[in-house]
Amino acid sequence: MPDVSLFDLVLAGIGVMLVAEGLLPLFAPGAWRGAFERVLRMNDGQIRFLGLASLVAGAALLWMLWG
Repeated sequence: MPDVSLFDLVLAGIGVMLVAEGLLPLFAPGAWRGAFERVLRMNDGQIRFLGLASLVAGAALLWMLWG
């Protein structure tokens, strides 16, 4: 494995996330708008749960990759 700094990995991860986040509004703007409107109607607890689920899924993925 090439010598890569943590900063490089973080930047690469952010880049991949931005590319993935841009796919839905680019190819299906109506579906993206509908999903965004559903999130706006959620209460704080539901949004926190989604954040927690994303955090756990990301941490599990990193653990499987580097654990």
